[in-house]
Amino acid sequence: MTLPRFQYRPPDFTGPPLAGAPDARFAAAPADAVLPDDFFSTTNLPTYVRVSGVWRRPRLPRMDCVIVHHPDDDLVVTEPRKVRRGDRVALGTAEDGSEGLLVHAEGFLGGAHSANEFRFMQTEVSRERPVDYATLAALLGEERSAGGTIVWVVGPALVHARARQDLIWFIEHGYVGALLGGNAVAVHDLEAAIFGTTLGMSSRGEGVAGGHSLHMRAINAIQRAGSIAAAVRSGLVTTGIMHALVTHDIPFVLAGSIRDDGPLPGVVTDTLAAQDAMRDVTARATLAVFVATALHAIAVGNMLPAFVDSERLDGVRPLTTVCVDQTEFVVNKLRDRGTHQAFGVVTNAQDFMHVLRFYVERWEQARTSDSAVRR
Repeated sequence: MTLPRFQYRPPDFTGPPLAGAPDARFAAAPADAVLPDDFFSTTNLPTYVRVSGVWRRPRLPRMDCVIVHHPDDDLVVTEPRKVRRGDRVALGTAEDGSEGLLVHAEGFLGGAHSANEFRFMQTEVSRERPVDYATLAALLGEERSAGGTIVWVVGPALVHARARQDLIWFIEHGYVGALLGGNAVAVHDLEAAIFGTTLGMSSRGEGVAGGHSLHMRAINAIQRAGSIAAAVRSGLVTTGIMHALVTHDIPFVLAGSIRDDGPLPGVVTDTLAAQDAMRDVTARATLAVFVATALHAIAVGNMLPAFVDSERLDGVRPLTTVCVDQTEFVVNKLRDRGTHQAFGVVTNAQDFMHVLRFYVERWEQARTSDSAVRR
């Protein structure tokens, strides 16, 4: 099955008004992490900058950043905290090209003005809308086949909801290019691997004697081993999400928070260091799936561009982002924070993971059958 792709239509730079637009203006940053007045604040949509009469797209697009023109003529979307004194920062507030800066909000829509325009507080998701799992499965399958990077952002509820085995299956079958989450999802997964419980509860949802301390004992066991990877190599951890990630050499970033127990070794407790580590992953993402995590979904969503960038204009396409939660609130919150391309699925983690896996397995079977017929 080959899904129709949205055809990206680049702006017409050969005709008015863009052909006669001025070059973008730049000004030096007055100090480290201090921006010049009237700096241009980026969105997550395809953006063009006119430099020396040529329209160009800056690298590493994301929202709420600035565009820096480096001495080697490189244009890079940069977090304000990383701007250094003297860096040349793009100036302007107009997004229509009149100041040499163009946000192409309708690139995937054939020139129509629509809700794809970057804005806040303008979206709605409902549990009443049906979920097209067949299409989601095909998107995942095609992305894996094309060698894309499918990024999963998951919360501990996925482990509690008995969806753990399904995520392991996706990891083992090549549908996870990277995983982002917090301390808790790894702790609960490792507790399940070592003690067979999550937060002291058995797989049947029953409490066990001394169960309240088992997640702390799991953290201590990993501390003793030295790292999550060392615990896997030593045979202490032989199953689970973290085991699958380590054994299949899949990168993961665990970002800490104030409420973390432990935390586990390897959890990035410096917020800005965690953001940088996550940004390294999101810069390579070609599809994203968020399951049962409000804060991490919104954080990662704000780092993702709304499109998969490419040096070729015909290679630019939407970055499919799927957000799953059991309430409309989380999905709407993500989209209201600017991740307007997010496809909302209002259901629990267990049902989503079970059903999605079923459809992906069907997609694989159909693809195998089609290949056999062609041979």
